[in-house]
Amino acid sequence: MSRRTLVVGLATATCLTVSAATAHAADLPSSEFPLGGPTAKSVSSLGQGVELFTLKAGKATDGYTVTILMPNGRDHGTLQDAELKAGEVEAAGETPSVQPMVKPQVSDGPAKEYFTVRVGLWSLKDKDEAAKTVKALKDAGIKSKVDFLGDDGVQTTGPWNMKVLMIDGRRFRGSYAASLGTSVAKRETTSSMAKAAGALAAVNGGFFNIHTLSALRGEPVGVSVVGGRLLSEAVPGRSALVLKGRTARVTEIKTTVAAIAQDSARVDVQGVNRNAGADEMVLYTEEWGAKTPANGGADAVIDASGKIVGLRTSGAAIPAGHRVLHASGVASDWLYQHAWEGWTMTFDTKVIDLRTGSAIALAPDVHVIGGGVGLVRNGRVRVSAKRDGHDSVNMVLRRHPRTMVGVTRGGGLIVATVDGRKPGVTVGANMIEAAQLMRWMGAVQAINLDGGGSSAMVVGKKVVNKPSDGRERAVGDALLILP
Repeated sequence: MSRRTLVVGLATATCLTVSAATAHAADLPSSEFPLGGPTAKSVSSLGQGVELFTLKAGKATDGYTVTILMPNGRDHGTLQDAELKAGEVEAAGETPSVQPMVKPQVSDGPAKEYFTVRVGLWSLKDKDEAAKTVKALKDAGIKSKVDFLGDDGVQTTGPWNMKVLMIDGRRFRGSYAASLGTSVAKRETTSSMAKAAGALAAVNGGFFNIHTLSALRGEPVGVSVVGGRLLSEAVPGRSALVLKGRTARVTEIKTTVAAIAQDSARVDVQGVNRNAGADEMVLYTEEWGAKTPANGGADAVIDASGKIVGLRTSGAAIPAGHRVLHASGVASDWLYQHAWEGWTMTFDTKVIDLRTGSAIALAPDVHVIGGGVGLVRNGRVRVSAKRDGHDSVNMVLRRHPRTMVGVTRGGGLIVATVDGRKPGVTVGANMIEAAQLMRWMGAVQAINLDGGGSSAMVVGKKVVNKPSDGRERAVGDALLILP
């Protein structure tokens, strides 16, 4: 395994000379790290065309402050709310500061100004002193919290710890795939999914639903296609990563599913492999890994040939090799009228690329992972936070651990994690910074996947980044790099 190290200063760069015979085809830029230096990197070759970079940049200068909570429980609000809270803090004997907080402009939404109220500044080693102020304010009836300034999303010197997989599209002879593990409904670690598939490397995939029933919290929030099979419907118009063999692209997706009975009656299906809402049709495949909802609805059990082999009250498992069309509430009427045992039921399933307007052919080597936010489009920073459902201060402005994927002009793939939530060690990135990082690394299209404690990169059988939970989190799906 070859290794080399490059150190880059704030103003000057010291370049390591590598002969043409040993140079890596995929490499990080020699230009200055976009979020600030100094920078150090090392690289390991994982196989033909795949390089793993460890990147460390910046230095720790941020400390702690105390943030006052607004009447709505948030740490930011209107100027009027901030000034009222500042008055309460002053009456309690502390010296408050009302500070503006600007959620930055994104490609599909304007900048917006908020205000926060803060008390004091403490160094990294004096967090306990900040906590004493929180207690004193609590005794005065004022809710507050200790905040690390590096999390704010405004100017920082870092540091940043990153892991980056650079995959040369000309030399790589493996393929890309998605995995939902052993069940759509249940969560599984990225390393477990990577091991089961014999993956060379892997990262966590898209967001999963933490607001559903506890037994179903592996279900993706948005589209999932695995091996050409639609296993979760899209949130229409949201960003996604489309994989086919050893190619990848970022686009926006919508999906449609319709059930067609033997008598030609047709009905729209609202969901695939998720908990059904009121008066909905939801299609469950054997990958669901849980029972259909016990909501008094009806289930049509359909075998691999499309034959309806039974009509039952909902709340049972999906038999192996079968699908179940579930209907809740008044939607059950359609099943009772058109889903007769012995009849056939077919499904018209479309996954539509909204950039081309065409349906994606669902071949066995096609996989789709729903993302969080589009970051780069046509080589430019273009953060589509509003369209992709993540337009809050916390998601756009605050720094968090991130998992990001980008496609290069030459057809290569960039897969990166930036660790965060570790004061003095690594601060993470906000959405704008994530986009800047991917563009700097050479992505012409890029997407943000799930982050926070979910961010994990696995190489071989080892998690190579440092998840912020202190251990690897079970997630909904994963992106696999297969040999």
